[in-house]
Amino acid sequence: MSNEKIQKTNRRKFLLLLALMCSPVLISYALYFFGYKPESTHYGDLLPIVKVGGKGTNLTDNTILRMKDLHGKWILVTVDSGHCDEACKEKLYFMRQVRLVQGKQKHRIERLWLINDDRAPDAELIKEYEGMFFVNAKDSEILSFIENAETQTKHIYLIDPIGNLMMRFPEKVDGTKMGQDLKRLLHVSQIEH
Repeated sequence: MSNEKIQKTNRRKFLLLLALMCSPVLISYALYFFGYKPESTHYGDLLPIVKVGGKGTNLTDNTILRMKDLHGKWILVTVDSGHCDEACKEKLYFMRQVRLVQGKQKHRIERLWLINDDRAPDAELIKEYEGMFFVNAKDSEILSFIENAETQTKHIYLIDPIGNLMMRFPEKVDGTKMGQDLKRLLHVSQIEH
């Protein structure tokens, strides 16, 4: 083989390698400029991160519960009247079930019901959802961190282990999809307590 043919072959190999190395960058720019956005894999709506603070009275033992006391845990939160209509009961049910299906990881999840009025929940309801924090938050600043009064009673919210409100689940929640979101978050979370 002549020297000239070797140089041409080497040049072709070099150009081919250069094209292969540059193609991911060129493809990413093309996708960006043509507005391609892949579908997200999470079910809940991500919220602008808000650090949740404040305190309320835990109705099961009349102690003060500070939000910082729950740091280190993922917290499923609902806001409702102590009267608890059918929609409220459905949210409580899904919060309990989603926690239970996490198996060995369920100890990393707490459930919190922020009661936004002076009505105490029914004793049977408290017994049925044992382990949940029933917190009178009517005059507490906690509620001010969770959207507005009309919206906050329609959703189940998720607070991360460092106390940030970060996600809300749709009004008519699908427990299976909610559980999958939580499972993914527990899997990738580096904060373990």
